[in-house]
Amino acid sequence: MKDKRPKIEIGYRIGLLTVAEPTSKRKNGYTVWKCQCDCGGEIELDTRYLQRGTVTDCGCKTIVKPGQKDVSGQRFGKLTALYPLPEHGFGKTIWHCRCDCGNEIDAPLHQLTAGYRKSCGCIRYTTPTGEIILKDFIGKRFGKLTVTEYAGKRAGMHRWQCICDCGNETIVGQTLLQNGKTKSCGCLQQTQILKNMKFVDGTSVTAIEARMKRPPIATNTSGYNGVYHSSRGRWRAQIGFKGKTYYLGSFDSIQEAIDARKEGEKMYENFLEWYYSRKLVD
Repeated sequence: MKDKRPKIEIGYRIGLLTVAEPTSKRKNGYTVWKCQCDCGGEIELDTRYLQRGTVTDCGCKTIVKPGQKDVSGQRFGKLTALYPLPEHGFGKTIWHCRCDCGNEIDAPLHQLTAGYRKSCGCIRYTTPTGEIILKDFIGKRFGKLTVTEYAGKRAGMHRWQCICDCGNETIVGQTLLQNGKTKSCGCLQQTQILKNMKFVDGTSVTAIEARMKRPPIATNTSGYNGVYHSSRGRWRAQIGFKGKTYYLGSFDSIQEAIDARKEGEKMYENFLEWYYSRKLVD
């Protein structure tokens, strides 16, 4: 049976298009041709599309069908939507797009709007070992982190070596960078902890407030913080303040040691009283 499909060659016309020359590209085994449109535009189509006559212009005359979403000229990552194709793939609208790198591809509309397709495939990164991953984060910032190199894939997650603004280096999973759950090497958390401790002259107001309310340590046999029974059978009292431990004395009875500790705690009370009065003034 004679093949009724037209022979595609230079000079072949379909609609407003004239085949100008073959390119070095192939699509699904078909030669891709460069075509000139009567409007002055250009478009690349494979032999199959030209033979079927489904595309007859560069997009200049294409009309989006009623009920069809028009995304002409809209950008999706590195892709710019040019025109919808007359043919639908599995009932989905297919748009012809141009990538910033110069390539052109056909992509389902739902993939474009959902963010699944953002390039013709040029947004890829080849690791030193030859592994191809979908994104290249090197040089990008996420919070206080700047990505320096790819750190491999573990537990199903790509990981990146990052340097923090504080100077520390850390390895972070790609998903954690993208969703913003990790924004530093941990120094942000440490900074917040130090801020919550409310240090004044090297002394933590928060720690002293907690110490005044804290119940006895479980291993403390005296029942009072800072009072201990020594190996020599006497009771000792001590207290810590501004990074130092002050020895308050050794006593025959536990009550004497507790009284000494209570007396020593006046330095806490005086410090907190000074701090609160200063806050009121501020």
